[in-house]
Amino acid sequence: MSTILQNLLFLLATAVFTVVICRKIKLPPMLGYLVIGMVIGPHALGLIPSSEEASHLAEFGVVFLMFTLGLEFNLGKLTAMRRTVFGLGLSQVATMLIVVCATVVMLGLSWQIGVALGAAMAMSSTAMVSKLLTDRNELNTPHGQNAFGILLFQDLAVVPFLIMIPVLSQPGEELAVSLGFAAIKIVIVLTLLLWLGQKLMRPWFNLVARQHSSELFMLNILFITLGIAWVTELAGLSLALGAFLAGMLIAETEYRYQVEDDIRPFRDLLLGLFFVTVGMNLNFAILLTEWPLILLLVVALGPIKVALIAGLAKLFGNSPGTSWRTGFALGQGGEFAFVLLALAAGQNFMPSGILQSTIAAIIITMLITPFLIQHADKLVLRLASSEWMNLAANLHQIAVRSMANSGHVILCGYGRSGQSLGRILHSENITFFALDLDPEKVREAGAAGESVVFGDAAKREVLIAAGLMRARALIVTYSDTHSAMKILEVVHQIRPELPVIVRTQDDSDIDLIKNAGAAEVVAEIMEGSLMLASHTMMLLGVPLNKVVRRIREVREARYQMIRGFYRGTHEDSDESDRHQARLHTVQLTQNAHAIGYTIGELGLSELGVEVRSIRRKNLASVQPNDDFQLQNGDIMVLLGVPEDLAAAEILLLQGK
Repeated sequence: MSTILQNLLFLLATAVFTVVICRKIKLPPMLGYLVIGMVIGPHALGLIPSSEEASHLAEFGVVFLMFTLGLEFNLGKLTAMRRTVFGLGLSQVATMLIVVCATVVMLGLSWQIGVALGAAMAMSSTAMVSKLLTDRNELNTPHGQNAFGILLFQDLAVVPFLIMIPVLSQPGEELAVSLGFAAIKIVIVLTLLLWLGQKLMRPWFNLVARQHSSELFMLNILFITLGIAWVTELAGLSLALGAFLAGMLIAETEYRYQVEDDIRPFRDLLLGLFFVTVGMNLNFAILLTEWPLILLLVVALGPIKVALIAGLAKLFGNSPGTSWRTGFALGQGGEFAFVLLALAAGQNFMPSGILQSTIAAIIITMLITPFLIQHADKLVLRLASSEWMNLAANLHQIAVRSMANSGHVILCGYGRSGQSLGRILHSENITFFALDLDPEKVREAGAAGESVVFGDAAKREVLIAAGLMRARALIVTYSDTHSAMKILEVVHQIRPELPVIVRTQDDSDIDLIKNAGAAEVVAEIMEGSLMLASHTMMLLGVPLNKVVRRIREVREARYQMIRGFYRGTHEDSDESDRHQARLHTVQLTQNAHAIGYTIGELGLSELGVEVRSIRRKNLASVQPNDDFQLQNGDIMVLLGVPEDLAAAEILLLQGK
């Protein structure tokens, strides 16, 4: 017992360490689990012997993975994307299966090995690709939709493969009978489970939910998931298939999202253990002798699979650029490949060398994928000559639409926050120009007369075409630190004096974004808490003017940009607005008068102007004192009324 506990504690410690490192370097944790398993396994350092108990426990990770996959199974989604899912997705899986199977048979191996390898190599990593595309805001792009549709069909194709692979080891005359018998069993089990499940699942969950007990709800989820998985295993099918059916049944109830949140910790923990055990099973002695086969499999999973998917996408009417991007996104093995290979290994018809080599090749391609997707744009420009024309046409369209704008605000992202901000700017007669990567949203907003075009705001040429050199300000309306940092880098290179306001989810990245040159960072949690506080105080009887004053004080302490704006709640007329203090940026060019002077020597305070901050290249924004000496290229953020700001700008650039 102490040895088992010791091994478990060591696995948990390495898992924590692995996840921390992977998050630091922005790689999926599953890759870290695989590498850790390879290092600590019996074929490397031997810190943990490969145990049957750990393998059984890891199987439950696959069960919960298939359960969450069933939760995401949505008939409406399948119907809306049927051409991509059942057209492009089916073509990809079938073609990869046929090509791999034919190649294996030509090499003199059995067709059973070809089917198992083809099924495994047809899979791509749903978890990795969806995360990488989401991080890059590319999930709603044409190639993102293609990748999502193909991944959805791959996930569905796992179900028949789970039924087929366990019977492949049987003799030829018995194989057809076994497959037919398995098909009959699955029809009976599916009919009973889906027919009875549809009638019983919602009333049963309603009964459990009415008890208002979170632990009872969690126990019920585990009971339903493992119970249906046990029923399918008794029927001679797999645990994973039963878990998938359980997820499908619960997906039709209103408890789907609650169940998904509750089950995620179990799934992630056990699935991590599954990947560790996969890595532990890698035999390095075999890998050293089978390196030519590993190299061949990496090529098959990399360039050949990428080219195959790109060719199929082109046949389905996609542009060359979209086709190649789809291929680059899916040119790797996936987590379900390990499931299918583990199933094949248990049937004893897969040679150990081929099994080990295939697992190694899948791991290598998964390690390469983040870098491949990151540089996909450069690769596409080299491979697809028409992409230059498409890029030029898109930039031309953006430039034409933005040509009439000067002194406008560029909105990066036109989701709910961007649209709300756009309406407010429009009501104040402030021109804005929005960029968004959702083609459907752009089409609908454009048809309604909104000033929005399709474009990636993180790209230099797109921002220039959107009128970056003529803009008054730039707002990042979506919460994505990685994209915001890329935008800030472009703005800092081209228009360092342009104020940029960035939206973020919480306070964790505020310093990072401000140091990159953002004029202000607005945290959603901060603003949400202020609204909660204001409503709470009013409900408790605190006078309105006191509530307004308190919220104003908090905002002035938090946001430098709005200090000086809240000087009275009754001044609403245009005349009073004209005398309100406001911010203005001045960049000190090469021949500016103020270069070499200190803030105190210039006497800006005598003009009624306050220096709020100074941004200097390669340095974070600073709040200067009177002894701060100005240099060429400094960007000064001034606070004052319009007349005083005009006088201060003349003083800084030309002198008295």
